[in-house]
Formats: sequence, structure tokens, C-alpha cells
Amino acid sequence: MYHQGNRELQARFDSQRLADRLAERAAQRSLRIEDEDRAFIEARDMLFLATADGEGRPNCSYKGGDPGFVRVIDDQTIAFPSYDGNGMYVSTGNTLVNPHVGLLFIDFEGGRRLRLNGEASIDPADPLLAEYPGAELIIRVQVREIFANCPRYIHRYQLVERSRYVPHANTETPIPDWKRSDWARDLLPARDPARKLTEPDASE
Repeated sequence: MYHQGNRELQARFDSQRLADRLAERAAQRSLRIEDEDRAFIEARDMLFLATADGEGRPNCSYKGGDPGFVRVIDDQTIAFPSYDGNGMYVSTGNTLVNPHVGLLFIDFEGGRRLRLNGEASIDPADPLLAEYPGAELIIRVQVREIFANCPRYIHRYQLVERSRYVPHANTETPIPDWKRSDWARDLLPARDPARKLTEPDASE
């Protein structure tokens, strides 16, 4: 479980015995999403997604939506949408060249967190696309391991307001201000609804 870098720091801080005990306990980590995990995951309105490119360079991003935007498909699979972003496709692009991902779910009000590591996949024809208004892609993650860990450093926060930019059925999603900026508005994808609001009036 540990490589040379881990062992070097464990030796420096005299934690090797503890680390070895945790490694023993890690063998008991769940390979399945239990009912309690399902309830926790599907109640979250955000997650943190860690990916890496083909050379192993990491990236971490925030993904948000309404509670339940992450679905537990079965006891070894979750799925969540990728909404319109800045067009860089860093996280989703990484999964195409390196499917290994790590997800962190945090309940800031209840003081609990859950980690899920696995392999991601993207199918352009995923049937779940039709169930997420405004989604461009669906990311599915096959679980390699899932486990809770110590919540003692979780700061307690309370929700003030959910983002108004999360897409909903039969509702026009607001245009973010950056899409109206001089540096961006002439470069928006042809399919982007914001183009209609940023293109010059042809009658002028």
C-alpha cells in the first residue's frame, strides 16, 4: 500500500506502526456502495473530483448541482452530469486518457465526509443524458474503494443559497457574466445560447 515516499515520512514522524495498522484495516475497505453510503452520496449537492492527465499531472475540480445530482446506479457504480463550463474540459478530458479518479463528498453541516476512488468512463450516448437538463456529458465511475475518514478538520458551514446557474427543466439558465466579456463573447461555441445575447445586432 505504501511507496518509498510514504515510508520516508512515516519514519520521520514515527508513524510507521500506525500506518501499518491502518493498512491492515484498509483491507476491510468496502468495494461496494452500502445503503448508508447511497443515502449520503445522493443527498449531496457538490463533490470534489480529482483527475490526472496521461502523464500523471493532477487536477482537482468542484462539481455542483441539486441534491441528488450524483446517482448511485448500483452498488459499484455512480453517475453524475458535466454541465456547461469554460470549454477547457480539463477534468472530463483527463478521464479519457487516464480513467483513475478520486471523489470527495463532504457534509459541511453534519460534519461527515466520504471518499470514493475508481475508474471513470464517458459514453456520448449515455441514456442518463435525457434525465439531466443542460448536461453535456455523463460521467460514470466504477468503484475501486469507498470509505469514510476522520471528519475532525471539517469546518461547519450552513447553506445560504444554491447556485442559480444549475440547469433545470423548462427554465432558462442565466448567462454568466464572463460570457459577455470582450475576451470571450466572439469565441463561444456555435451551440452556446449565450451567442444570441452577445452577437452584435445585424441591423445596426
